[in-house]
Amino acid sequence: MFSLVFPGQGSQTIGMGKDFFENYDLVRNLFNQADDTLGINLSKIILEGPKDELDLTINTQPAIFLISYSIFQVMKTEFNIDLDKAKYFAGHSLGEYSALCAAKYLSFSDTIKLLKTRGEAMQNAVPKGEGGMLAVLGSKVEIIEDLLSENKNDFIAQIANDNSEGQIVLSGRNSDIDKLIKVLKSKSIKNIKLPVSAPFHCQLMNNATGIMSNEIQKLNFKNSSIKLISNVTAKEISNKDELKMLLINQIENRVRWRESVINMINNGVNHFIEIGPGKVLSGLIKRIDKNIKINTINNENDIKDLEL
Repeated sequence: MFSLVFPGQGSQTIGMGKDFFENYDLVRNLFNQADDTLGINLSKIILEGPKDELDLTINTQPAIFLISYSIFQVMKTEFNIDLDKAKYFAGHSLGEYSALCAAKYLSFSDTIKLLKTRGEAMQNAVPKGEGGMLAVLGSKVEIIEDLLSENKNDFIAQIANDNSEGQIVLSGRNSDIDKLIKVLKSKSIKNIKLPVSAPFHCQLMNNATGIMSNEIQKLNFKNSSIKLISNVTAKEISNKDELKMLLINQIENRVRWRESVINMINNGVNHFIEIGPGKVLSGLIKRIDKNIKINTINNENDIKDLEL
């Protein structure tokens, strides 16, 4: 039994999806539709760069979605792979939007517009340079939660991503992150400051939550027979109304990726297929359960090698 998973921010590279763009009309049509819908030349940014422009959150989020969705459509339409028989669709942060669009809860044009808004709102929620994110390696969530609670009068930070066994990401103001680093160092807990422009998935994103709430409520979400797993709860989403609420909550809440993967495995999934640029999720899943079968789909040969 397999699940489809879609990557989040950080998986982007210049030229991603280029072979699909060159070989398939449907992909070129999706790129053109994206450019027309957003009113920017996103295709050129993806295929040619420059990298600093692709790395802007407002561009990164729709770009990764566009590549993931394009590959998904090639697999279904050109290779006749029945991906709808997956047990679950799931994605990491912005990847959840790739999952919900692929699962037919929202149209392509509405999804890519929403992600441009999301990227802009998250980027602008905190003044540049004020917030940051920190990866903590080799520790457990419970240990980090206790540490944050013990030091809550000295600094405020939140767990933004519970990614895998031994990989946790925290968000907060840079002044608080610096204090957190000192505490981690005193306990010999390894950590790495991440090169990000904003502190995602924490309460500092409150302004973005307001913007996204307004935008999400305007859109025509549909119900689908395909089951989605929520980042916020790590559980199956029951209907479109719950999905809307969880997408709004996702902005400030922890991405429970480790728990999501464990819950999917506990419900019979023994094969994960990562669709989109990079191999980040495949690496995280392998850390969660090294016996699980994983395929990463980045190019045509990956599709041809896929066995379901």
